[in-house]
Amino acid sequence: MKLLLFRHGLTAANEAHVYCGKTDLPLSDRGREALRALRSSGGLPSLEGFRVLTSGALRCQETLLEFYGPVPFEVEPRLREMDFGDFEMRGYEELKNDLAYIAWIAGDNEANVTPHGESGNQMRRRVLAALERLLADARPAALFTHGGPIAAIMQALFPEEQKTRYQWQPAAGGGYEVDTENRRYEGIFGRIL
Repeated sequence: MKLLLFRHGLTAANEAHVYCGKTDLPLSDRGREALRALRSSGGLPSLEGFRVLTSGALRCQETLLEFYGPVPFEVEPRLREMDFGDFEMRGYEELKNDLAYIAWIAGDNEANVTPHGESGNQMRRRVLAALERLLADARPAALFTHGGPIAAIMQALFPEEQKTRYQWQPAAGGGYEVDTENRRYEGIFGRIL
């Protein structure tokens, strides 16, 4: 099966370096410009024959639109980003003295649950449940989603690489072309971002 995994373009939260999971932000002006430049550079894979899905987040749907124009798509909410709970829309400088935040980042933040949110492991389980359903369907799929879900998928498909969530996350607007049958991948736009 072939998978195209696209991370959404930049948002104001990305630019401000704050945690953004459930907050439904649009792309920033800078994000839109960067996606248009990537599209103009060539190298976008064709969506012909692909089932197209988004997480339902506005930033993912706008990324699809910037890259490919208006195309039919489905929403798969299990592909949404991690819920950062009380840390949502807050950054390190604001949180660095918060005891709950210190406990979260100092421990195993894959297992640690954010207050009123979820853990990396909980996000991974929901994303992999969506992936399992897509793989069972066997139709090529293009997913417009977030850094965390893309990393969870890549960790599951290529465990031998032993990369962390942060090592698998592509840059905004980037992603991977994956061939699950032949167990290989490459970065969209010809490079790993």
